[in-house]
Amino acid sequence: ETGLMLSLLGGVFLGWSLGANDAANAFGSAVSSKMLRFWTAAALAAIFVLLGAVLEGRAGIDTLQGLTHLTLKKATVASVAAALTVTVMTSFGLPVSTSQAVVGAILGIGFLNQQLDLTGLSKVVACWIGTPVGGLIIAIIVYKLLSAVFNRMNIDLFRTDILIRFLLIMAGSYAAYALGANNVANVTAVFVGAGQISVFAATLIGGLSIALGILTFSRPVMETIGKKLVRLDPFSALVVVLAEAITVHFFTFVGVPVSTSQAVIGAVLGVGIVKGANTVRRRTLTNILFGWFLTPAVACFIAIVLYVVVNLRYLPEF
Repeated sequence: ETGLMLSLLGGVFLGWSLGANDAANAFGSAVSSKMLRFWTAAALAAIFVLLGAVLEGRAGIDTLQGLTHLTLKKATVASVAAALTVTVMTSFGLPVSTSQAVVGAILGIGFLNQQLDLTGLSKVVACWIGTPVGGLIIAIIVYKLLSAVFNRMNIDLFRTDILIRFLLIMAGSYAAYALGANNVANVTAVFVGAGQISVFAATLIGGLSIALGILTFSRPVMETIGKKLVRLDPFSALVVVLAEAITVHFFTFVGVPVSTSQAVIGAVLGVGIVKGANTVRRRTLTNILFGWFLTPAVACFIAIVLYVVVNLRYLPEF
C-alpha cells in the first residue's frame, strides 16, 4: 500500500504541473485581458476539470494503458519521467505537451522491455498531427458563424462587451471540462494499466491533482499566455477558446489525450487566416515546432535512464 501511495505521487506531481500549465488555455485570455479575476477563473477551471475527468476520462485511459504492459515500477518511472520532462521544458520556456511527454515515457519503457503495441501508437500520433490542424479548421468555422450571429444581433458596444464576457466564461468552463476529460489519462492511466487502481479512482485522483495545480500555481501562466503568443481582441479570444475546447473534446471521443496548447495554436492561426493578420510571431512558431518534436524524445530518454537506474542490482526493490 505504501509503495502504491508513493508511486501515485509521481502521477499527482504530473497532474499538478499539467493543471498549472494548461488551465491558461481555458481562461488565460479572459484573465490577461482583465475580463475575469484570476480566482474566479481558477475556481471555475478546477470545478470543470474535475467534472470532465470523472464523467468522460475513461476513453483516454483505455488508449494509453493499451500502449504497453506496465508493472507498478514501470508505471511510476513513466509518470516521473513525464513530469520531469514537463518541468524541464517549462523552465526553458519551451511549449510542452503533457500528452506527448507521457506517451514518450511509456514508449521508452515499452521499447526497453520490447512490449510495444504499435497499432495504438499510430492512432495517437495521427491525433497529435490532427490537433493543431483541427484547431485551425474549427476556429475558421466558429469565427465565421459567430461573427454572422453577432452582426445579425445588431447590439451596441456596451452590450456586446457584456455578451462576450459571459460567453468567454462559458467557453472557458467548457474548455476546462474538455481538458479534464481528455488529459486525465496522462496523469493516472499508467496506474490503471499496472492493475493498481480502478478507472474511477484514476479519474478522481487525476482530476483532483490537475485542479490542485490550477489553484496553486496557474496564475503566472494565465497572466502571460494572452500576451506572449498573440494580442487577441476579446472576440478572437472567444473564438480561440471555443475552437480549442471543441477540438480537444472531439479527441476525447476518439480516446486520445492531446495537447490543449497545440489546439490553441492551431486556433490562433485559424483566426489569423480569417482576419488576414499575422497573429503569431515566427519565433514562437519555431519554438512550438521544436517542442513538438523534442517532448516525446526527451521523455523517452529520461524514462529509459530512470528505468535503468531503478533496475541496477544494488538498489533496493520497491
